[in-house]
Amino acid sequence: MSGFDPKTLRRALGDFATGVCVVTAEPSPGTRIGMTVNSFSSVSLDPPLVLFCVANTANGLEGWRSAGHYAVNVLADNQIHISNRFARSSTDKWEGFAADPGVTGAPLISGAIAHFECTPEHQYPGGDHTIFVGRVVAFDRPRPNAEPLVFHQGRYRELTHQHDIAVPADALWLLGW
Repeated sequence: MSGFDPKTLRRALGDFATGVCVVTAEPSPGTRIGMTVNSFSSVSLDPPLVLFCVANTANGLEGWRSAGHYAVNVLADNQIHISNRFARSSTDKWEGFAADPGVTGAPLISGAIAHFECTPEHQYPGGDHTIFVGRVVAFDRPRPNAEPLVFHQGRYRELTHQHDIAVPADALWLLGW
């Protein structure tokens, strides 16, 4: 341990606002897994790679390790109930919940802003988490103008668009691309 108080560090890390996603997979026929994450990030455009992290204590870790495909579903601000459903550790997350299969067979959540369907590329140890890097093989943006679900300081937040702030064209470091 680095000597940091874990709760204080977690609060400081919570100062970084993130989007909220639900990652879904069907590691074996008829067995679906899903979890809410805010550890989603783009990695590369060429090849198209994204990542998410799973706690090493998560019940579904072995399912994530064995999944041949998975989908990252970027949630909209009206999908808090879905985020909460998949944030639970219970085994009945899918009870009464419908999802459509994507081109890879991974479950896609209706109403999401975007879906990224991936095949596993790498898995890396990351302290108390495993980092999953996936190659994007399909994606869509069914609701590109919807407001995203945002998480900041341990709470869901709403974006307010009183005015948009322009990003300088030469600020590629800021845009991440």
